[in-house]
Amino acid sequence: MSDFYVSAEETWRVFRIMAEFVEGFEELANVGPAVSIFGSAREEPGNRYYELAVETARQLGQAGFSVITGGGGGIMEAANKGARLAGVKSIGLNIDLPHEQVPNKFQNLSLHFRYFFCRKVMFLKYAHGFIVLPGGFGTMDEFFESLVLIQTLKQAHFPVICMGSDYWDGLVGWMRDVMLEKHGYISPEDMDVFNVCDKPEQAVKIITDFHAHNGRGGIKQPWGIKRPTHPQ
Repeated sequence: MSDFYVSAEETWRVFRIMAEFVEGFEELANVGPAVSIFGSAREEPGNRYYELAVETARQLGQAGFSVITGGGGGIMEAANKGARLAGVKSIGLNIDLPHEQVPNKFQNLSLHFRYFFCRKVMFLKYAHGFIVLPGGFGTMDEFFESLVLIQTLKQAHFPVICMGSDYWDGLVGWMRDVMLEKHGYISPEDMDVFNVCDKPEQAVKIITDFHAHNGRGGIKQPWGIKRPTHPQ
């Protein structure tokens, strides 16, 4: 019998998980068109990628999109700042961590999560596009999570845009040369699931054009959407 015993603590954990999902669904269901922006928590104001995130989020806001971030510092703060400057919803999905995560002051809708997987659902479920700026393990996790869900048709396809080609070129080259060509672990069309660009107006145009043609529902087959090989 002891092998099947479930402690009261485990039972209450299930209810905490349910509560995070319910709160997230209720708060975000009516947000409207939104874009999730990912990136390092360690960028400082004035740095290139920080200011790129501010301007990209500001232009997205001007185009009518709310902005969703992880709610912390660095690029997350920059994206929330850009959204606030544009006067749109600036959403932070904050996570409780023993270090590093302090909610930034530019959020006007702030949710708090204990569990990463609940937070990930909110990033993906309510986004019309994903913009990934340079970052570390967490950023890579979010980037590849988006690609896997689109590749396996578990998520309706929306644009995934990596900004800062100098940062991403090495990874993209490795994906093409090693994952695809050397081992065949991905298909040629998998390289078309995402774009790489450097300018805010490029990223915004990709998302607005896609939204104009496909609406909130996205599309189930992403193939044929090409990634620019040389950002203009």
